[in-house]
Amino acid sequence: MGRLFGTDGVRGLANESLSPELALQVSAAAAQVLSRGKKRALAVVGRDPRASGEMLEAAVTAGLTAAGVDVLSVGVLPTPAVAYLTGLYDACLGVMISASHNPMPDNGIKIFAAGGHKLDDAIEDRIEALIAEGAFTRPTGAAIGRVLGHPGLGGHVYDVHDRFSLEGTHERYVEHLVQATGRDLRGLTVVVDCANGAASEVGPTAYREAGATVIAINAEPDGLNINDGCGSTHLEQVQRAVREHGADLGLAHDGDADRCLAVDATGAVVDGDAIMAILALAMRDSGDLVQNTLVATVMSNLGLHIAMREAGITMRTTAVGDRYVLEDLRAGGYTLGGEQSGHVVFPRFGTTGDGVLTGLKLMARMAETGRGLAELASIVQTVPQVLVNVPVTDKAAVAAAPSVLEAVAEAERLLGDTGRILLRPSGTEQLVRVMVEATDSTRAHDLADNLAKLVAAV
Repeated sequence: MGRLFGTDGVRGLANESLSPELALQVSAAAAQVLSRGKKRALAVVGRDPRASGEMLEAAVTAGLTAAGVDVLSVGVLPTPAVAYLTGLYDACLGVMISASHNPMPDNGIKIFAAGGHKLDDAIEDRIEALIAEGAFTRPTGAAIGRVLGHPGLGGHVYDVHDRFSLEGTHERYVEHLVQATGRDLRGLTVVVDCANGAASEVGPTAYREAGATVIAINAEPDGLNINDGCGSTHLEQVQRAVREHGADLGLAHDGDADRCLAVDATGAVVDGDAIMAILALAMRDSGDLVQNTLVATVMSNLGLHIAMREAGITMRTTAVGDRYVLEDLRAGGYTLGGEQSGHVVFPRFGTTGDGVLTGLKLMARMAETGRGLAELASIVQTVPQVLVNVPVTDKAAVAAAPSVLEAVAEAERLLGDTGRILLRPSGTEQLVRVMVEATDSTRAHDLADNLAKLVAAV
């Protein structure tokens, strides 16, 4: 068995590589590893709206209860909401069923430890080893876990713990977001593309509760239309809607709403790097940016590094994946980090990237300064960046091939200090990602194309 966990949980084609049987095994093993011997451990389970989530939620619930863990099912909610509720309810683990920005046929299982924290590699290895061994603990009788609530039961809760209720879980999360915003957003009009995903209800609600005038699009999930030509991977709709409505900005989430990208009043894209720069300056000015440090991944553009250096802000760089950003944030006690893709983490308010909170914080900076998003984003002058995704059969072997490594080294020699190259296997798909940055756009494209052809031929 190859490694199950990628950069963001276990992901695959639902009912094929990600089968109900595998979902049951993963959840049962995670329960055994993370329940820490508690007599009545609790797990919070949520999902995005894709159709296969219903099937996989049933399998996950079966695995957890079979391991003796009680399940609080919170229904359709963003990934950061499940992480937040895992901490709020003092649960031993949380499970989010989602494939994030992937197409509808895919799905995934994201697991949180106590406090809503993502798992480190060692814990993932223990879960995978337990699955391989098949040595699950199987309680019987009263020790079997119970399902404490399910949206399909009309909000009824069989309350074993006598302190949990489905009533208000969505409202608690929205209240948490609005309180974290810290500023009234009245006077701002925003278009929100919910990707027909997990934020379709709570996203627009939170923005309205914070005072903004909200125009919601792609907020009618039917189980099949999630990420379908919309959301953070397809910005055309939100760009068009911002211009049509004369809005101040647009925000686009992905299927599980742990990321946020923006467009300004003209429809120009404001990516995660620019968003992080805007928020870093806001937190620096308010004294909330610990050690004047921003944590980002190797995918962030050189333009962000230059902007932060000129603003007196230190940048720390991690591997790709918000889990690695989170590890560095926790280790150093820093207060802001994220990814170019729009995952932004505020450790003071959450344990994972939160797209809706990011949108709220971005608008709070606009309200505070009275400046438009285009002006705020202009601090980052992006260096030309070319990213090519190359389909391969064995991503790890291709990325480590001597011929590929030699070609990368030669390209780096040619660039010198005028750019950089990053070549890495995807964490979720059989792809090798080739990224080239260079002050000369033509050179960046040429080098990326040449490297991509070499990777494809290995």
